[in-house]
Amino acid sequence: MKARVNLTIEEELLIQAKKHAAKIGTSVSELVESYFRKITQPKQQKVKLFEIVNKLEKPIFPEDFDFKKEYYEARKEKYGF
Repeated sequence: MKARVNLTIEEELLIQAKKHAAKIGTSVSELVESYFRKITQPKQQKVKLFEIVNKLEKPIFPEDFDFKKEYYEARKEKYGF
């Protein structure tokens, strides 16, 4: 159910808000409603990148795996050295 609200704002700001609302194809009421909806919703927790990376499955390499050799061989393959 919708309810009416009386707001008092600067006239120039109202003119700008009406222009903006018309430009994006909405009304000032819908702008205000969406803003109120946004500020009253609980904030979503931001997921930290390191938490995501730490949850990834870790690759298993043999103990004698030579990362440097593999790097250079991959470059040789890619660039034709």
